[in-house]
Amino acid sequence: MSTQIKNVEKRFGSFQALQQINLEIKEGEFVAILGPSGCGKTTLLRILAGFDSPSSGEVLVNNKLVANETSFLPPEKRNIGMVFQSFALWPHMNVRDHIRFPLKHHQFLNEDHKSSIHQRVDEVLKMVDMDHLGERMPSELSGGQKQRVALARAIAPKPGLLLMDEPLSSLDAELRMGMRKEIQQLHHVTKASIVYVTHDQTEALAMADTIVVMNKGKIEQVGTPKEIYSSPTTPFVASFVGKANVIKGKWEGTTFSPFDQHSIKWDGTAVTEELREKNLFPARPEQLEISYHADGVKGIITNVQYQGKEIHYTVMVEGEQWVVHQDVFTKFSIGDEVYVHLKEWHDRRNIGEKNQLLFV
Repeated sequence: MSTQIKNVEKRFGSFQALQQINLEIKEGEFVAILGPSGCGKTTLLRILAGFDSPSSGEVLVNNKLVANETSFLPPEKRNIGMVFQSFALWPHMNVRDHIRFPLKHHQFLNEDHKSSIHQRVDEVLKMVDMDHLGERMPSELSGGQKQRVALARAIAPKPGLLLMDEPLSSLDAELRMGMRKEIQQLHHVTKASIVYVTHDQTEALAMADTIVVMNKGKIEQVGTPKEIYSSPTTPFVASFVGKANVIKGKWEGTTFSPFDQHSIKWDGTAVTEELREKNLFPARPEQLEISYHADGVKGIITNVQYQGKEIHYTVMVEGEQWVVHQDVFTKFSIGDEVYVHLKEWHDRRNIGEKNQLLFV
């Protein structure tokens, strides 16, 4: 099922929650809508679901108009499934009954499933590895098991579009990792289009085919996970996805000088034209390194966080705080005066020095 969102805006009184949203969700595509709290991602999901209508613009499903400023189809008349952040399980129904319910009431259920509801319930229970817990009540389930029931209920009638509103946010870190794999497998098996709302960049990067980054009611960038992470086109995307340090400076072609320090040259071949035009360089923490060699940007360490396999340093540079992730083999302390280098450029310089030494 393909979905098109054309020039959609949403206003609540004088507040504009969505501004000129244009997006296409292809059949079978996994789209993650990523952004901070209050950016409008849940409002957009509600419009897709039919819980709310746009103030202007339109939503089309398979080229059929389902919502505009004057009318919209309610959720039960759209071929959708919904997974809520809070699970939204009914306390008086066991696991099997939760899955059976949409099979009895979903308008778009095909005839085969209508005539074999019991068989479809068994099939879906196996998909989510809950076939041995079909008689349990919600109060007898763990958080991860509740989320599996919510997923099973949503996919049981084989909806054309599956909407998920931060479904893993209430789970602990280990459970989230496991549930990501479950959702990816379900997407592979069901082949439904999925719109997955999250504020967690790791979830979006790990699962989605396409990421839509939103900020203040607008779409900042749309692209594959690799494009969003490696080639951000706005300062917000650079800092929100990958937590890049957005550094001011001067560009000369594809070479960047931080803070217009002409003696320091960084290779910016991979930086997008949009950021070059703003005289900005996005440097992720793992792209930078610190040393006592006075050939980088001078700064002072203000915070040190040991993370096991690496150490996270905060370095005050020209009144700005840069974050640098470095291995544990060379340790620095708060108050140390250090120099920050772009790792790839610095590595090439070191290789060049080693080669020169070999030929001396």
